Amino acid sequence: MGRIKLHMKTVTCICVFLFATFSGTLIAQTPQYRLSFEITDENGAGIENAQISITPCSCGGITDSSGFLTLELPRDTYTIVVSNIGYKEYAQQIILNREVLLQIRLSEQEQQLSEVVVKAKKVNDNIESPQMGVVQLKAPELKKLPMALGEFDVLKSMTLVAGVNNAGDVSNGLSVRGGSLDQNLLLYEYAPIFNPTHLFGLISVFTPDAVSSVDLYRANIPSRYGGRVASVLDIKVKNPYVDKFKLEGGLGLLSSRLSVETPLIKDKLMLQAGVRGGFTDFLLPLFSERLKNTKARFTDGTIKLVYLPTENDQIFFTGFYSKDFYQLDLISQIENVSAESNQYDFSTLNGTLKWTHSFTDNATIKTILVGSDYTPKIIFPEIEGDNEIEFESAINYLSFISEFSKKVDTELDYYIGVQANQYKISPGSLNPGTAIDISAVSLNKETSYELSGYANFNWKPTNAFSLSGGLRYNHFTLLGPYTLATFDEMDGSITNTEVFEKGKVVQSYTGLEPRMGISFSLDKNTSLKASYARVNQYLQNIYNSTTPLPTSRWKVADPNIKPQIGDTYGFGVYQNFNNNAIEMSLEGYYRDTRNVLTYKPGADFFLEEFVEQDIVQGEGQAYGIELGFRKPRGSVNGWFNYTWSRSLLRSVNERLADRINNNNWFASDYDRPHVFNGTINFENDRYNTVSFNFTAQTGRPFTAPNATVDVDGIAAPIFLERNNARLPLYHRLDFSWNVHFSKSKRNKRWENDWTFTIYNVYGRKNPINTFYSQRVDFSENAEIFKGSPLGAYEITLLNSPLVSLTYNFKFQ
Repeated sequence: MGRIKLHMKTVTCICVFLFATFSGTLIAQTPQYRLSFEITDENGAGIENAQISITPCSCGGITDSSGFLTLELPRDTYTIVVSNIGYKEYAQQIILNREVLLQIRLSEQEQQLSEVVVKAKKVNDNIESPQMGVVQLKAPELKKLPMALGEFDVLKSMTLVAGVNNAGDVSNGLSVRGGSLDQNLLLYEYAPIFNPTHLFGLISVFTPDAVSSVDLYRANIPSRYGGRVASVLDIKVKNPYVDKFKLEGGLGLLSSRLSVETPLIKDKLMLQAGVRGGFTDFLLPLFSERLKNTKARFTDGTIKLVYLPTENDQIFFTGFYSKDFYQLDLISQIENVSAESNQYDFSTLNGTLKWTHSFTDNATIKTILVGSDYTPKIIFPEIEGDNEIEFESAINYLSFISEFSKKVDTELDYYIGVQANQYKISPGSLNPGTAIDISAVSLNKETSYELSGYANFNWKPTNAFSLSGGLRYNHFTLLGPYTLATFDEMDGSITNTEVFEKGKVVQSYTGLEPRMGISFSLDKNTSLKASYARVNQYLQNIYNSTTPLPTSRWKVADPNIKPQIGDTYGFGVYQNFNNNAIEMSLEGYYRDTRNVLTYKPGADFFLEEFVEQDIVQGEGQAYGIELGFRKPRGSVNGWFNYTWSRSLLRSVNERLADRINNNNWFASDYDRPHVFNGTINFENDRYNTVSFNFTAQTGRPFTAPNATVDVDGIAAPIFLERNNARLPLYHRLDFSWNVHFSKSKRNKRWENDWTFTIYNVYGRKNPINTFYSQRVDFSENAEIFKGSPLGAYEITLLNSPLVSLTYNFKFQ
């Protein structure tokens, strides 16, 4: 019995062991299935950082930059919830018994209570991402900000961002962290934009209904971008992934617009096209009495085609056209050309062809061809005659890009690529028409090439540490035909000229550009970041005013004009409060720039063959601290930021005539020591959105005369120092009220809303410049000018509030 009991006990143990082993084997052999997600918006664009929650496994994840996420889960029934700020939540139940790909399209919320969020993203992206100085806006955020005359505008929106300014109410570009306008690379679907504004700089050229997103990089610029030392503004056109016809547009005082989206071949070929036109001659006298005889009109249009030949291939074509015409009613004289008015004619024609091929869900290659033509023209109608004298210049740009990207896992992704650019610059030509006392002039063209290779990675080795690194290599070559001048070191005169034949190398430059960003999380709500980037700039715009005119010159690097080299350093502290309801950031930056271009006193670039005689190259410094607070969610949301910064220049020339301010540091045209921006949105119900924007900044520097000298009874000003005075404090309040009508029960395919805006609510007269005039009656304004022989007068463009009402509609 004892043996039987022992044997029974042994058998029982063996059975228990075998059962446990067998059960474990069954559990271990429970099949795992791949569950993949492709999350897109209504336009078919992938939604990055969409949050996917899965029950009952309490698992999930965040989508990558293309909207993809792949998991492996055991067989079961799951409930999936997909959410993202600004989109309706999506829920679905599935039975996972095979590999599944879920293609989910999220719809925008009718009333997005969080549209002020910089970008729909994962909760702590501002803490964890190693990218510094980046701002990403989507079209709904841009459309809600109060703008001049109710016009949705990319550039005006950017001026609400810390460290971003322009030269005033009218300026055809942006100054980013104290940089000049040409130090910013503006891309519209990969194609450069050389003149980004309409109406003297009042609004931007980008077709509003075509814009999908805007990314601004100010610090560690990703290595796929090159050629500008201050920033990159990358504007993308939305993809028409539609299965039915959509019509959208608006009627307003400033402009009217219309866009369509439609499939041309079901599930294969789709079209998006938008056009906008403005005829604003009747509005200009409202701005200022000085503009009563001024004429202005503009148009722009964007078209995009998407072709899907296979499941793994997508082909995109984007075309863009912009044209401006305006006339200034004033008598002018340039060189020996006299005219009773100036007529300006700008046109831009761009085309982008892109092919994207997906090898797997996580690896793609894209190949891009870009063509861009920019042609500014000035027309001078001769006084007392029908003849017109025309001055025209041009930039022709071609580019080829090929880039491979791969997401290795959730902690590592990278891309590598090559880029080849060609620049053909026509500096200017003068056609005198029938004028007999004016000679035709045609300056020699410049042809150059830039070849680049680049690589970039993002790596998160631990939960607390993230790293972004990149490297870009450039080889720039200027080719003949070209005439190179040699200058005397003592007096700057031309001592010799050398003619290079077509195809012969005039000058080559190479540059290695490292980029790096580091983020270290102290806890889930706090992080420290640091960044560095070097950029070489081979193309620059030369002008002698605060905003470039058609007479300004685009110039590539040559033996006399070296490329600009910028080194930018950054450090920041980021903190989220109250369960991420409030975000705080404190960023400091310093940018050192070599070979900065500025003009000599009295410089005139119009029809100048050797422009090197009128410019000097020196050094630039820009540094500052940006403090920002943001409340991204709730019925009351918004942000404000304050920036203290300086932007300084100095010449480093030995020759006294070439020195500016005797080679001492002086404030650049874009030096704004103090800037405050604030935006608040009230979204208390589904029908009304009320927004306010306030901005205030230190006045722009300008050059005031140091003294006067009497010349035959006329007081002539003497200018010894540049930018030695400032305009008064600039400040402005804007208001916007959007009244939204939901789809009616009778016609669910029609939506419409009204937007009422007031730009410059309290009618602040912000001066844009100062001019000096000889005083004749010394009793007039004697309390202001005292005994000065010159009177200083401020020029203001906007003398009253600008009120606008715009009707917007959508049909689908």
